[in-house]
Amino acid sequence: MSDEISVVAARPLRRDAQARRDALIAAARLCFARAGYFVPLEDIADAAGVGRGTFYRNFKDRMALALAVFEQEIERMRARLDPALPLDEALTQVVLDGAETATLFARLALDMPRDGADRAAFDGLRQRLERLFEPIAERAHRDGTLAPELGARDLVLAMRMLSGLLLKHNNAAERRQQIDDALRLLLAGLRPRSISRS
Repeated sequence: MSDEISVVAARPLRRDAQARRDALIAAARLCFARAGYFVPLEDIADAAGVGRGTFYRNFKDRMALALAVFEQEIERMRARLDPALPLDEALTQVVLDGAETATLFARLALDMPRDGADRAAFDGLRQRLERLFEPIAERAHRDGTLAPELGARDLVLAMRMLSGLLLKHNNAAERRQQIDDALRLLLAGLRPRSISRS
């Protein structure tokens, strides 16, 4: 009976611990976007409504937290990305849905030290992101909208380039027009080139 009670009592603690971890990740995402990678950890803990001790029970250091933010963003993108979409629609969707993620990535990439195990973890997340685009690249190869020598890695680069165009103060219609205009130019470079011989 006592074992039963201890198991039941432990469940809310695990749920609370997960809620605190989620709060830290959400707060870090906002703080990193606003102040960069070296934002004081106390600011992140305060924004999450937890103490510094709770931070270190969940993350060994700043890099571990940044990687957790990226991992969560990749999972969100995976849930949103429809691999059945044609190339232009897939790029439009992921850019409009993931503009803030791309901005965050660019902001952190300026400051974030990446070496040793941290570099390996960061590269692993980048590869996961590229794998999300593999079905889209394969479909685009089949329908002739992506040159055979280009692949998922190139589509991630295209996504980042397009995301850099979006401005926060623009409304949804203006953002969509920016993407449409840029895609016409970008897709011309992604398509297979016909070789003419004189």
